[in-house]
Amino acid sequence: MTTAAVPTVDSTDKSVRRGRSSRSSTGVGRPGFAWAAPAAVFFGLFALVPLVLVVVLSFTRWNGLGSPEFVGLDNWSRLLDDPVMVKSLWLSLFLTVLGVVVQTPISILLGVWAAGRQRNRAVLSAVYFVPLLLSITAVSVLWRAVLDPNFGVPSQATWLFGDGNLFGTQAGAIGVLVFVSTWQFTPLHTLIYQGAARAVPQVLYQAAQIDGAGTVRQFFHITLPQLRNSIVTSMVLMVVGGLTTFDTVLILTQGGPGTDTTNSAYYMYQKAFKSFDFGAASAIALLLVLVATLVSLAMVRLTGYDRMRSTMEGV
Repeated sequence: MTTAAVPTVDSTDKSVRRGRSSRSSTGVGRPGFAWAAPAAVFFGLFALVPLVLVVVLSFTRWNGLGSPEFVGLDNWSRLLDDPVMVKSLWLSLFLTVLGVVVQTPISILLGVWAAGRQRNRAVLSAVYFVPLLLSITAVSVLWRAVLDPNFGVPSQATWLFGDGNLFGTQAGAIGVLVFVSTWQFTPLHTLIYQGAARAVPQVLYQAAQIDGAGTVRQFFHITLPQLRNSIVTSMVLMVVGGLTTFDTVLILTQGGPGTDTTNSAYYMYQKAFKSFDFGAASAIALLLVLVATLVSLAMVRLTGYDRMRSTMEGV
Protein backbone atom coordinates (compact mmCIF):
# COMPACT_ATOMS: atom_id res chain seq x y z
CA MET A 1 0.00 0.00 0.00
CA THR A 2 1.49 3.34 -1.02
CA THR A 3 1.15 6.50 1.01
CA ALA A 4 0.65 9.85 -0.66
CA ALA A 5 3.47 12.30 -0.10
CA VAL A 6 2.49 15.00 2.30
CA PRO A 7 3.86 18.38 1.18
CA THR A 8 6.01 20.05 3.78
CA VAL A 9 5.98 23.77 4.36
CA ASP A 10 9.25 25.41 5.18
CA SER A 11 9.26 27.53 8.32
CA THR A 12 10.76 30.43 6.39
CA ASP A 13 7.87 30.38 3.91
CA LYS A 14 5.46 30.34 6.81
CA SER A 15 7.06 33.38 8.40
CA VAL A 16 7.14 35.25 5.09
CA ARG A 17 3.45 34.54 4.45
CA ARG A 18 2.64 35.41 8.05
CA GLY A 19 4.48 38.75 7.66
CA ARG A 20 2.66 39.51 4.42
CA SER A 21 -0.71 38.68 5.90
CA SER A 22 -0.01 40.78 8.98
CA ARG A 23 1.05 43.75 6.85
CA SER A 24 -2.04 43.40 4.68
CA SER A 25 -4.30 43.11 7.71
CA THR A 26 -2.81 46.06 9.57
CA GLY A 27 -2.11 48.16 6.48
CA VAL A 28 1.51 48.73 7.48
CA GLY A 29 4.03 48.78 4.62
CA ARG A 30 5.89 51.19 2.41
CA PRO A 31 4.51 54.72 2.90
CA GLY A 32 2.36 55.88 0.01
CA PHE A 33 2.62 59.11 -1.95
CA ALA A 34 0.14 60.78 0.41
CA TRP A 35 2.90 61.05 3.01
CA ALA A 36 5.06 63.07 0.60
CA ALA A 37 2.19 65.15 -0.78
CA PRO A 38 2.45 68.07 1.74
CA ALA A 39 6.21 68.45 1.12
CA ALA A 40 5.71 68.12 -2.65
CA VAL A 41 3.00 70.80 -2.64
CA PHE A 42 5.14 73.10 -0.50
CA PHE A 43 8.16 72.62 -2.77
CA GLY A 44 6.05 73.20 -5.86
CA LEU A 45 4.46 76.41 -4.58
CA PHE A 46 7.57 78.01 -3.09
CA ALA A 47 10.32 76.65 -5.36
CA LEU A 48 9.11 75.45 -8.75
CA VAL A 49 6.43 78.09 -9.37
CA PRO A 50 8.74 81.04 -8.50
CA LEU A 51 11.48 79.50 -10.65
CA VAL A 52 9.12 79.27 -13.62
CA LEU A 53 8.05 82.91 -13.08
CA VAL A 54 11.71 84.00 -12.96
CA VAL A 55 12.36 82.19 -16.25
CA VAL A 56 9.40 83.98 -17.86
CA LEU A 57 10.39 87.39 -16.44
CA SER A 58 13.96 87.01 -17.73
CA PHE A 59 12.59 87.41 -21.26
CA THR A 60 10.55 90.51 -20.45
CA ARG A 61 10.99 94.17 -19.53
CA TRP A 62 9.12 95.07 -16.35
CA ASN A 63 9.52 97.82 -13.77
CA GLY A 64 7.12 96.32 -11.24
CA LEU A 65 4.09 98.22 -12.54
CA GLY A 66 1.77 97.33 -15.35
CA SER A 67 2.20 94.29 -17.55
CA PRO A 68 5.60 92.80 -18.47
CA GLU A 69 6.68 93.43 -22.07
CA PHE A 70 8.26 90.52 -23.94
CA VAL A 71 11.75 91.47 -25.25
CA GLY A 72 13.20 88.08 -26.09
CA LEU A 73 16.94 87.75 -25.38
CA ASP A 74 17.48 91.48 -24.90
CA ASN A 75 18.10 91.14 -21.13
CA TRP A 76 20.63 88.39 -21.68
CA SER A 77 22.53 90.29 -24.37
CA ARG A 78 22.66 93.40 -22.18
CA LEU A 79 24.02 91.41 -19.25
CA LEU A 80 26.74 89.80 -21.34
CA ASP A 81 27.83 93.27 -22.50
CA ASP A 82 27.64 94.72 -18.97
CA PRO A 83 31.17 94.94 -17.48
CA VAL A 84 29.77 95.17 -13.93
CA MET A 85 27.83 91.94 -14.45
CA VAL A 86 30.84 90.07 -15.79
CA LYS A 87 32.96 91.39 -12.92
CA SER A 88 30.31 90.45 -10.35
CA LEU A 89 30.14 86.89 -11.66
CA TRP A 90 33.91 86.44 -11.44
CA LEU A 91 33.85 87.98 -7.95
CA SER A 92 31.14 85.52 -6.87
CA LEU A 93 33.27 82.61 -8.08
CA PHE A 94 36.36 84.09 -6.39
CA LEU A 95 34.58 84.54 -3.05
CA THR A 96 33.21 81.01 -3.31
CA VAL A 97 36.66 79.53 -3.95
CA LEU A 98 38.13 81.52 -1.06
CA GLY A 99 35.36 80.31 1.23
CA VAL A 100 35.95 76.67 0.30
CA VAL A 101 39.74 76.96 0.63
CA VAL A 102 39.57 78.67 4.03
CA GLN A 103 36.62 76.91 5.65
CA THR A 104 37.26 73.31 4.58
CA PRO A 105 40.58 72.64 6.40
CA ILE A 106 39.46 74.54 9.50
CA SER A 107 36.16 72.65 9.61
CA ILE A 108 37.81 69.25 9.13
CA LEU A 109 40.38 69.83 11.88
CA LEU A 110 37.83 71.18 14.34
CA GLY A 111 35.30 68.47 13.47
CA VAL A 112 37.80 65.66 13.99
CA TRP A 113 38.93 67.24 17.25
CA ALA A 114 35.33 67.70 18.46
CA ALA A 115 34.63 64.02 17.74
CA GLY A 116 37.22 62.98 20.30
CA ARG A 117 36.99 62.65 24.06
CA GLN A 118 39.25 65.45 25.20
CA ARG A 119 38.68 67.17 28.50
CA ASN A 120 36.21 70.10 28.31
CA ARG A 121 35.57 69.20 24.64
CA ALA A 122 31.77 69.42 25.03
CA VAL A 123 31.90 72.88 26.64
CA LEU A 124 34.32 74.30 24.07
CA SER A 125 32.31 72.81 21.20
CA ALA A 126 29.10 74.35 22.53
CA VAL A 127 30.73 77.78 22.77
CA TYR A 128 32.19 77.45 19.27
CA PHE A 129 28.78 76.58 17.79
CA VAL A 130 27.15 79.78 19.11
CA PRO A 131 27.63 81.75 15.82
CA LEU A 132 25.59 79.05 14.07
CA LEU A 133 22.55 80.09 16.14
CA LEU A 134 22.68 83.73 15.02
CA SER A 135 21.11 85.09 11.86
CA ILE A 136 23.26 86.36 9.00
CA THR A 137 21.90 89.87 9.52
CA ALA A 138 22.75 89.90 13.23
CA VAL A 139 26.28 88.63 12.56
CA SER A 140 26.86 91.20 9.81
CA VAL A 141 25.62 94.09 11.96
CA LEU A 142 27.81 92.88 14.83
CA TRP A 143 30.99 92.74 12.76
CA ARG A 144 30.18 96.00 10.99
CA ALA A 145 30.21 97.70 14.40
CA VAL A 146 33.32 95.85 15.58
CA LEU A 147 35.26 96.71 12.41
CA ASP A 148 33.99 100.27 12.06
CA PRO A 149 36.94 102.45 10.95
CA ASN A 150 35.93 105.31 13.27
CA PHE A 151 34.78 103.63 16.48
CA GLY A 152 35.70 99.95 16.09
CA VAL A 153 38.74 97.86 16.87
CA PRO A 154 40.76 98.96 13.76
CA SER A 155 40.70 102.58 14.91
CA GLN A 156 42.32 101.53 18.20
CA ALA A 157 44.87 99.15 16.65
CA THR A 158 46.38 101.17 13.83
CA TRP A 159 49.66 99.27 14.27
CA LEU A 160 47.82 96.21 12.90
CA PHE A 161 45.16 97.68 10.58
CA GLY A 162 46.98 100.73 9.25
CA ASP A 163 44.56 103.61 8.75
CA GLY A 164 41.82 101.37 10.19
CA ASN A 165 39.54 101.51 7.14
CA LEU A 166 39.26 97.87 6.14
CA PHE A 167 36.32 98.72 3.89
CA GLY A 168 38.27 101.30 1.89
CA THR A 169 40.18 98.84 -0.32
CA GLN A 170 39.06 95.84 -2.33
CA ALA A 171 41.49 93.49 -0.58
CA GLY A 172 40.37 94.66 2.86
CA ALA A 173 36.66 94.45 2.03
CA ILE A 174 37.01 90.97 0.51
CA GLY A 175 39.02 89.88 3.55
CA VAL A 176 36.24 91.07 5.85
CA LEU A 177 33.60 89.20 3.83
CA VAL A 178 35.60 85.97 3.90
CA PHE A 179 36.39 86.32 7.61
CA VAL A 180 32.77 86.98 8.65
CA SER A 181 31.44 84.12 6.52
CA THR A 182 34.08 81.79 7.95
CA TRP A 183 33.29 82.87 11.51
CA GLN A 184 29.59 82.13 11.11
CA PHE A 185 29.43 79.08 8.84
CA THR A 186 32.48 77.06 9.87
CA PRO A 187 30.55 75.64 12.88
CA LEU A 188 27.94 74.17 10.50
CA HIS A 189 30.56 72.29 8.49
CA THR A 190 32.40 71.38 11.68
CA LEU A 191 29.21 69.71 12.87
CA ILE A 192 29.06 67.68 9.64
CA TYR A 193 32.64 66.49 10.06
CA GLN A 194 32.15 65.79 13.75
CA GLY A 195 29.30 63.38 13.02
CA ALA A 196 31.22 61.73 10.16
CA ALA A 197 34.39 61.34 12.24
CA ARG A 198 32.48 59.67 15.07
CA ALA A 199 31.12 57.13 12.56
CA VAL A 200 34.60 55.93 11.60
CA PRO A 201 35.06 52.41 13.05
CA GLN A 202 37.59 52.35 15.88
CA VAL A 203 38.92 49.02 14.64
CA LEU A 204 40.68 50.88 11.83
CA TYR A 205 42.61 53.02 14.29
CA GLN A 206 43.39 50.03 16.48
CA ALA A 207 44.82 48.15 13.50
CA ALA A 208 46.85 51.21 12.52
CA GLN A 209 48.28 51.48 16.04
CA ILE A 210 49.34 47.84 15.89
CA ASP A 211 51.13 48.60 12.61
CA GLY A 212 52.92 51.52 14.28
CA ALA A 213 51.06 54.39 12.59
CA GLY A 214 51.05 57.63 14.55
CA THR A 215 48.29 60.22 14.89
CA VAL A 216 49.26 62.16 11.76
CA ARG A 217 49.42 59.06 9.55
CA GLN A 218 46.11 57.84 10.95
CA PHE A 219 44.54 61.21 10.08
CA PHE A 220 45.74 61.22 6.47
CA HIS A 221 45.33 57.50 5.74
CA ILE A 222 42.17 56.68 7.71
CA THR A 223 40.21 59.75 8.79
CA LEU A 224 40.39 61.79 5.59
CA PRO A 225 39.45 58.86 3.26
CA GLN A 226 36.51 58.05 5.54
CA LEU A 227 35.36 61.69 5.40
CA ARG A 228 35.36 61.82 1.59
CA ASN A 229 31.58 61.86 1.13
CA SER A 230 31.15 64.38 3.94
CA ILE A 231 33.78 66.63 2.35
CA VAL A 232 31.90 66.63 -0.95
CA THR A 233 28.60 67.36 0.81
CA SER A 234 30.14 70.22 2.76
CA MET A 235 31.81 71.71 -0.33
CA VAL A 236 28.56 71.62 -2.32
CA LEU A 237 26.85 73.54 0.49
CA MET A 238 29.72 76.04 0.49
CA VAL A 239 29.51 76.52 -3.28
CA VAL A 240 25.76 77.11 -3.31
CA GLY A 241 25.97 79.41 -0.29
CA GLY A 242 28.94 81.33 -1.68
CA LEU A 243 27.33 81.97 -5.06
CA THR A 244 24.14 83.27 -3.44
CA THR A 245 25.72 85.40 -0.68
CA PHE A 246 23.73 88.61 -0.35
CA ASP A 247 23.01 89.65 3.24
CA THR A 248 26.66 89.93 4.24
CA VAL A 249 27.55 92.10 1.24
CA LEU A 250 24.49 94.32 1.71
CA ILE A 251 25.22 95.10 5.36
CA LEU A 252 29.02 95.07 5.48
CA THR A 253 30.20 96.64 2.21
CA GLN A 254 27.12 97.48 0.09
CA GLY A 255 29.13 96.40 -2.91
CA GLY A 256 31.90 98.91 -2.22
CA PRO A 257 34.32 100.43 -2.47
CA GLY A 258 32.83 101.31 -5.82
CA THR A 259 31.79 97.97 -7.30
CA ASP A 260 34.77 96.02 -5.92
CA THR A 261 32.62 93.72 -3.77
CA THR A 262 29.47 93.73 -5.91
CA ASN A 263 28.81 90.05 -6.41
CA SER A 264 26.06 88.68 -8.66
CA ALA A 265 23.46 88.31 -5.91
CA TYR A 266 23.94 91.93 -4.77
CA TYR A 267 23.93 93.15 -8.39
CA MET A 268 20.63 91.34 -8.88
CA TYR A 269 19.25 93.26 -5.89
CA GLN A 270 20.45 96.54 -7.35
CA LYS A 271 18.87 95.80 -10.71
CA ALA A 272 15.55 94.84 -9.16
CA PHE A 273 15.05 97.26 -6.26
CA LYS A 274 17.18 100.26 -7.24
CA SER A 275 16.94 100.33 -11.03
CA PHE A 276 13.52 98.59 -11.08
CA ASP A 277 14.67 96.40 -13.95
CA PHE A 278 13.06 93.16 -12.87
CA GLY A 279 13.66 91.50 -16.24
CA ALA A 280 17.44 91.87 -15.99
CA ALA A 281 17.33 90.89 -12.30
CA SER A 282 15.44 87.70 -13.20
CA ALA A 283 18.05 86.90 -15.84
CA ILE A 284 20.81 87.28 -13.21
CA ALA A 285 18.88 85.06 -10.79
CA LEU A 286 18.44 82.38 -13.45
CA LEU A 287 22.11 82.61 -14.35
CA LEU A 288 23.07 82.07 -10.71
CA VAL A 289 20.81 79.01 -10.52
CA LEU A 290 22.41 77.56 -13.65
CA VAL A 291 25.98 78.25 -12.50
CA ALA A 292 25.38 76.82 -9.01
CA THR A 293 23.69 73.73 -10.46
CA LEU A 294 26.43 73.09 -13.01
CA VAL A 295 29.24 73.56 -10.49
CA SER A 296 27.52 71.29 -7.95
CA LEU A 297 26.87 68.57 -10.55
CA ALA A 298 30.47 68.78 -11.76
CA MET A 299 31.76 68.38 -8.20
CA VAL A 300 29.50 65.40 -7.55
CA ARG A 301 30.45 63.79 -10.84
CA LEU A 302 34.19 64.33 -10.60
CA THR A 303 34.42 63.10 -7.02
CA GLY A 304 32.37 59.96 -7.67
CA TYR A 305 29.91 61.01 -4.99
CA ASP A 306 26.99 60.15 -7.29
CA ARG A 307 27.97 56.48 -7.12
CA MET A 308 27.95 56.60 -3.30
CA ARG A 309 30.72 54.07 -2.81
CA SER A 310 31.09 52.88 0.75
CA THR A 311 34.08 54.25 2.66
CA MET A 312 34.04 51.31 5.09
CA GLU A 313 34.75 48.46 2.70
CA GLY A 314 36.35 45.48 4.42
CA VAL A 315 35.22 46.53 7.90
